[in-house]
Parts: sequence; structure tokens; C-alpha cells
Amino acid sequence: MARIWVDADACPVAIKEILFRAAERTGTEMTLVANQPVRVPPSRYIKSLQVTSGFDVADNEIVQRSGDGDLIITSDIPLAAEVIEKGAEALSPRGERHTKANIRARLNMRDFMDTMRSSGMHTGGPPPLNQADRKAFADQLDRWLAKQKRAAGG
Repeated sequence: MARIWVDADACPVAIKEILFRAAERTGTEMTLVANQPVRVPPSRYIKSLQVTSGFDVADNEIVQRSGDGDLIITSDIPLAAEVIEKGAEALSPRGERHTKANIRARLNMRDFMDTMRSSGMHTGGPPPLNQADRKAFADQLDRWLAKQKRAAGG
């Protein structure tokens, strides 16, 4: 059975709450991976894994533990690219699916924006998560969960 892995250090609380309800409702195993303690509700399906601090330690742990068909929740484009290579699926907290078809373009845009910032240009951050983002995320999560249920013969 596929699992959900959450890059929890930067995952918005509203998205974690959607994930908690979905994991409990569907009996899907989910692990939140972070450099600091993460509160999770008491559940047989939901766990947290605290890793040591350091650059990409949580990302590396997710890559190492994730497998074919798993769903990774992350806004980290390089992490999404790595898990997609392993056969996992990646979804941003804004409901954007990262796929083999679009990940290269997203990596290129990320690198371009990094270059702009390092040259002194102020590019601003992403806008705050809004209701449309939460709905887009929940819809994509429901699609993935429904696909898992069909694959399990349910």
C-alpha cells in the first residue's frame, strides 16, 4: 500500500489538517518528516519523524524512505524531482502536481529565480495560502486517494 510522506518543516498547518483528516478517514499511512518536533494527532496511521538539523537532511530521508506510488507533499522542487525519479508522486501544498512531464520546466524556473535573487533582484515570495489553494490541494489529494483505493480493489 502506498504511503504519504510530508516535507513537514514548511508545510502549512491548514494542509497538515487536511492530510490528518484524509489519512484517518482512509486508513492511509502518513509520516511527517521534519528537523524539529511536529505535533500529530493520536492515530495509528499518522507518525512524525524528527531528523537531525542540516541542509536537506529531511529531504534526503524522504527520498531514501519513499517508494514507487507513494505521495510526497512538498513545495521543494528538487525534492519533488528526486522522488518522481523513484516512481513516487509529488504534490505541492498549493495543489500543483509535479510530474515527469513538468518537473524539468519547474526546476529550470526555480534555478532562473535563484539566479535573479542572487544578482540582487527582489523577486518576492509566494502569496499566502488561500482558500482556492486549499481546495486545489484537497481535490488532488482526493484523486490520489481514490486511485489508491481502486488499485487495492476497493
